[in-house]
Amino acid sequence: MEIVEKKLGKRQVAYITYKGPFDEIPVLMGEVVGFIMAKGLQMMGPPFGVYFNSPQEVPVEELMYEVAIPFAGEAEEEGRVKIKTVPEQMVLSTIYKGPYSECGTAIGALAQYAYKNGYEIVGPLMETYLSDPNETPENELLTEESFPVIKK
Repeated sequence: MEIVEKKLGKRQVAYITYKGPFDEIPVLMGEVVGFIMAKGLQMMGPPFGVYFNSPQEVPVEELMYEVAIPFAGEAEEEGRVKIKTVPEQMVLSTIYKGPYSECGTAIGALAQYAYKNGYEIVGPLMETYLSDPNETPENELLTEESFPVIKK
């Protein structure tokens, strides 16, 4: 597994913050996509999720996360869909291939690499969904796992 340090540029995103099980992600993502399409905005990258805790830490109904899509254009927030600008950030990143339910090993390897190589993780895990789960077999799904970091 290759781990790289890279800079993510500043981006405007439409997002929903949610508390509850991960099986709600497809519905939430659909809501954000629907918002972007209804407003005539241009998607500027793949959808992603930001995870503030994990099933190893809390019961599934206590999971806290955001689903987001970067976009270009102007729009007002509506309902559960909010808009923010994510600042430029340095991340450690790796690509995981396989089912979403088994990406924990890649996340662990990323955290261990950060620790062993003098990085401090300064924010929550981000997963960028590079494949469409409606069109890609589960074992072929590509997910970019990344943590925002600073070099110690």
